[in-house]
Amino acid sequence: MAKPLQVDEIWLERIAELLSGMEFGSLNIVVHEGQIVQMERTERRRYELNPGNASRATGASRHTAKPLRESRQR
Repeated sequence: MAKPLQVDEIWLERIAELLSGMEFGSLNIVVHEGQIVQMERTERRRYELNPGNASRATGASRHTAKPLRESRQR
């Protein structure tokens, strides 16, 4: 039989801290025998390419990426 998950105020604060400021991504929480043992944060940053800065002289394709959205200051 599975042990009930124990989540106290400390873990709720840790979870909130990892989610704070995340715009795109995921939070993976690993539980072992009813206890949180690991949390993994994967954050995605999305960029658009600016093809106007491509270098054609060398034949190389170089693009300058800029964020789709500016980071929000909190």
